Amino acid sequence: MYNFLNQIILDNPVQDYLILISVLLFVTFIKRYVSKGLAAILFRLVKSWSPQIEEKNFVTLLLRPLEFFFLLITFMLTIDRFTFPHILNVHVYNKATLQDVTKTLLSLSLSMSIIWIMLRLIDFIALVLEKKADLTEDKTDNQFVIFFRDFFKAIVLIMGGIAFIRILFGVGLVEKIIAGLGIGAAALALAAKESIENLIGSFIIFFDKPFRVGDTVKVDSWQGAVEKIGLRSTRIRTLEKTYVTVPNKKMVDSILDNLTLRTQQRISLKLELDTETPAETLLLFLQDVRQLLKNNANILDNFTVNLHDFTKDTYVIQIIFNTYIIDGAPYAALRESVNLSLIRLLEARNLKLPTTSTNVTVKMEEGSAI
Repeated sequence: MYNFLNQIILDNPVQDYLILISVLLFVTFIKRYVSKGLAAILFRLVKSWSPQIEEKNFVTLLLRPLEFFFLLITFMLTIDRFTFPHILNVHVYNKATLQDVTKTLLSLSLSMSIIWIMLRLIDFIALVLEKKADLTEDKTDNQFVIFFRDFFKAIVLIMGGIAFIRILFGVGLVEKIIAGLGIGAAALALAAKESIENLIGSFIIFFDKPFRVGDTVKVDSWQGAVEKIGLRSTRIRTLEKTYVTVPNKKMVDSILDNLTLRTQQRISLKLELDTETPAETLLLFLQDVRQLLKNNANILDNFTVNLHDFTKDTYVIQIIFNTYIIDGAPYAALRESVNLSLIRLLEARNLKLPTTSTNVTVKMEEGSAI
């Protein structure tokens, strides 16, 4: 038995192989329990940040990356006592041997596990901040959390990419890349100009707050509700229910109308009457319209009703008023009520509409905050 354990296979005794297999099997069996215990300890350290977060949420986020990290560290520590078999240490590419490739793969795996854990920790911090943001009425806080979650994840991934390059090609290549950046900085900056401008635009949106998630905005020919503000672009759900992606640079540089922030709605009506209408009747009708608007509680006092213009065929009456009603359905109901009341006034005064024109021309001016 002793001779069997000390028998050399591929430059290593059988005993070392059995130890490696036993350790890996043991760690594979207990890694979930150890990872859960470690995650529970970490949770107790951060529990005071947000009492609303349950332990299972934290454990679920970290369990798999911790299991992978724990198993990988155990494998690396155990295999460190092994001698790489000389017969397998062949040249794979250029001067790199199979042993070099194996070390590189282990280093990449370790880096990947660390990046995985960091990404999950960012998710947890974002989850904590989202719970706190839910307690406030301002929905911008929630989008603010999502934005910086993605931002820091991008930084971690970039750092991970640099670490991968360093592991694969050595420090020398990284230094050459940095030196090359100094030579080609202008070309790189020019190529990344749009992306950088969009990133800066996203910061301007969050700190200047021209609009927030949920606001109805109008930019260029697009109008709709803001659903997400990302690192590069803003997503808008249009009135036609399409999903429009607008670069943040355009959202900042363009003239943007935030319809949600308007305090009043301005309505302009133009009513055309037949020129056979007597002046006295026309005056009485104007007084009736003014009284109608005055008696409506949803219409503000600073309304305008006047004989705006006349032609050989029509008298043009202009009716302009403001209302605090902005939402779609109540606003449509108010307009319908006013239009029906105007029709009743026309019938009461026996006024006729011109036969050469449309019955009632209604023009609405909206979108401006008052």
